[in-house]
Amino acid sequence: MRRFALQAPLFSAVALACLILPPPASAEPVSRDKVVAALPMLDELAEAAIARGEVPGLAIAIVRGDEVLYLKGFGVREAGKPGAVGPDTVFQLASFSKPISATVVAAVVSEGHVAWDSKIADLDPTFRLADAYPTSVLTVEDLFNHRSGLPGLAGNELEDLGFDQAEILRRLRLVPLDGFRSHYSYSNFGITEGSVAVAKSVGASWPDLAEKKLYRPLGMSATSSRYVDFVAHEDRATLHAQFNGKWTALAKREPDAQSPAAGVSSTARDLTQWLKLEINNGRFEGRQLIAEDALAATHRPLIDRGLNPVTGAHTFYGLGWNVEFGKHGLNWGHAGAFSMGARTLVSILPDEQLGIVVLANAFPSGLPEGLADSFFDQVLDGKVSKDWTKDWDAVFAGLFGPAIEASKARFAKPPQPDSPALSLSAYAGRFSNDYFGTALITEEAGKLVLGLGPEGRRRFPLVPFERDLFLQHPAEEMPDFLSTVTFAIGYDGKAASVQIESLDDLGFGTFKRVDD
Repeated sequence: MRRFALQAPLFSAVALACLILPPPASAEPVSRDKVVAALPMLDELAEAAIARGEVPGLAIAIVRGDEVLYLKGFGVREAGKPGAVGPDTVFQLASFSKPISATVVAAVVSEGHVAWDSKIADLDPTFRLADAYPTSVLTVEDLFNHRSGLPGLAGNELEDLGFDQAEILRRLRLVPLDGFRSHYSYSNFGITEGSVAVAKSVGASWPDLAEKKLYRPLGMSATSSRYVDFVAHEDRATLHAQFNGKWTALAKREPDAQSPAAGVSSTARDLTQWLKLEINNGRFEGRQLIAEDALAATHRPLIDRGLNPVTGAHTFYGLGWNVEFGKHGLNWGHAGAFSMGARTLVSILPDEQLGIVVLANAFPSGLPEGLADSFFDQVLDGKVSKDWTKDWDAVFAGLFGPAIEASKARFAKPPQPDSPALSLSAYAGRFSNDYFGTALITEEAGKLVLGLGPEGRRRFPLVPFERDLFLQHPAEEMPDFLSTVTFAIGYDGKAASVQIESLDDLGFGTFKRVDD
């Protein structure tokens, strides 16, 4: 329920043309004066969004060339509390982490330690996919380009249940591949393995490598790929989700297991340093920090993602970057989102040497995209063409809203005639499958409780609905969403197996009894 992947054919004619033909000659980048003239409008939009309660807090940074032209915070770090968001407030970036991690790998590539086409089997011989041939030829580029064949959700559910990074990557070998190098399939743990393999090849942990190759050289002192560093900051943004029509801090998100894909935390100020590096093709403060060709590889449009749902522009994926050919020309960007309450965005117009970062502490919200699109309109067209935030809000609301409403309707009324559950002892027991491990069903104070993950630490009370079918609330940040836990009763009158709907997206939702 928490993560979604878009899929599209590999290498459309447009994508191939982009790779084969030289880029058109660029005009002069937009003038500094035009950018500065657009800033009051951006200020007004951000202030109005906070006043309307679109998000509790917001931080924005804008860089043109080597110059930071805008750096400001709005609203509060946590709803109902006084701490204001500023340029140095630390936010969890979610999938905005991916282009940052691509930059880290580009730094290693530029030093000659690995190449984008290095085989994972050489860098990390312990890693396996479900099939032998893909395992033997899989490259760093395949994983950063989302064309490994790993389904989009693979590993995410294991992380949600508390498994660590090493165990999640080991269990990916059990997941049937959805093709190999055939199409785009967004995979958090694909990019995680690509990054971890590079780090292993140079004898480092991923968080240490990111700090050594990128954060420290750029002076990004508040940036980290470790959750413990994020929570150590007093000036940090709390995650918010909608509950009873209000932004509420419902849950925390500890993303270390997929740190390269979603575990970076940073500030608007720190991210201006990284924007300078990207806009200037690997140069920073007068020196070539990353080889231009190693970094440029991340921005190539390699795999077709289809059309942007709001702009209609053709979009591709590079290496950790979305690459779009839209209204204002070539765009490098990436969004980030945690359903527990984060929304982030980076958007760069390389021909204009102009980039924007928008960080928000609430989900769902299309505000980051809305502000970036409005700003680029104002700079390049002299006016905002439409209410971009409204259209982007509809996209993000559509991720979970329909599923929640369908859940409410599905379980609004108990079935008739009423079919009461068996004695709860008939359902209790230990169940297992290879992918998820143990599901422990216990009877506690007259109710059933489902325990999942290592040592059953993730616990879910089960609500009886129709005899052998119980209801579960699988996600803290979606308290109105329900899914089913259904028992199959054996000849001995006890549950022989249990099917957990929320874990069945990849077909691993059925657990067989193992305690008898």
